[in-house]
Parts: sequence; structure tokens; C-alpha cells
Amino acid sequence: MTIVRKLVKSSTDPVSGGFYTVKEAARLLNIAQPARVKDWLHGRKDTSTGPVLKRQYDPLSTAYEVGFWDLLEVRFVEHFRSQGISLQSLRKAAATARDVLKQQHPFALSKAQFITDRRAIFLQTAQQLNDTALLNLVTRQYAMYVVFEDVLDRGMSFDPGDGLAREWRPRVKEFPSIALNPIVAFGQPAVTPFGVPTSTIFKTWKAEQGSYAAVSEWYEIEESLARQAVEFEIGLPN
Repeated sequence: MTIVRKLVKSSTDPVSGGFYTVKEAARLLNIAQPARVKDWLHGRKDTSTGPVLKRQYDPLSTAYEVGFWDLLEVRFVEHFRSQGISLQSLRKAAATARDVLKQQHPFALSKAQFITDRRAIFLQTAQQLNDTALLNLVTRQYAMYVVFEDVLDRGMSFDPGDGLAREWRPRVKEFPSIALNPIVAFGQPAVTPFGVPTSTIFKTWKAEQGSYAAVSEWYEIEESLARQAVEFEIGLPN
């Protein structure tokens, strides 16, 4: 495999790298069991199974902090798990990708720049572990694999230099002004370009008995943006 890239970049500061609890990450990604997120980032204590992903932040006491790139990598794993790809294969693919691409967060990289590299890594992993599901996805169903990665790229903005994600609009068609950016509101969903968290707008909306006009006046934003924020929050799982 002839992949040589210098992509050494990492943010270990929650102020600029985004900050989420495991529960918040699961809610944003619509993952019913937050423990799954914890297992993928930390491994399972009751087994010898190690983590799938390499954490963005060093452990702090017993807390489980999730960074912006962690969040997107968990999203990546969740998508591939939904296609029946084993955690063993994803763990091996992630380790190989980190080594080959020289990047701690290979699943937070732009598909446009790295789809060929990632496909080669997945193909190698499938052959080594005899994972038929992964092998089929990247060979016999290659068109499906491309579509799958297109879905992962939807609503994403990437740094043109290193290819790493820098912003995610999770429901870009419905709520084009709602974005997660690690340097805005600690990475929480916020209204662009104003940076007001959707959760803050939602709480104010409830306090104002559902008045979008009041919210608009409070934060000096258009009512349409206030409505996007409220509907986005309502659409998240409880």
C-alpha cells in the first residue's frame, strides 16, 4: 500500500477542540445506548477488548470527555456498524489507518481526499480478518461504499490543508444554519453565524411561552433562525 501523508494534527484543548459528555454525543448521533460510545472510546472493562478509536483528550479522573473529532469518528463507526461490519474489523482498520495515514483521527478525514486510501485499508483489513461483510462492501458493492461515504460527508466542512473536519451541519437540508464547530460554543449545536447554542435558544423559547418573536429579540437573530434552533432541539432524542 503506497500511502504517504504527513497529517499530524491534534487538538487536546477542549476550548478549541469541542467538548461533549458521552450522553450528549449519543444524543447528537441518535445512539440509543450511550455505553456503546464509551466502549468504542475506552474499551470494555469486563473484557480484554480495547477501544476502537484513539481519544482526542487524555483521561481526566473518571470522566468520559468526547472531542469534536471523537464525535465524528463515533458517527463513522456507528454507520459502518449499521452495515453489519464487526467491531473487530473496525478496530483493526482504525489502527491501520492511524499508522498508514499518520493521523490520530482517520475517520474524521474528508472522504473526497481519502476514500481511495480508506478503501485500501478496509480491503486489507477484510482480507486479514476474513470479514465477508466488509470485503463485499469495498469490492463487490463498491458503488454502495461510495454512497455510504457520501452520506458521512454530507453537511461536513473540511480543512483544505490536512483534510480534517472543521464543522458539521448534522441536518443540513432541514436546518442549514445549525452547525457544530469545535471553536464555537465548545462544539455544541449553534446558530450560524451568531454562535448561539440551540439549547439556549430552546430554553428561552420555553420560558417565553413559545414566542419566536421574543427569542428573536433576546438574541438579535431572525425568527427563522430561532425556529430552526427550536425545531432542531425538539427533533433530538430525549
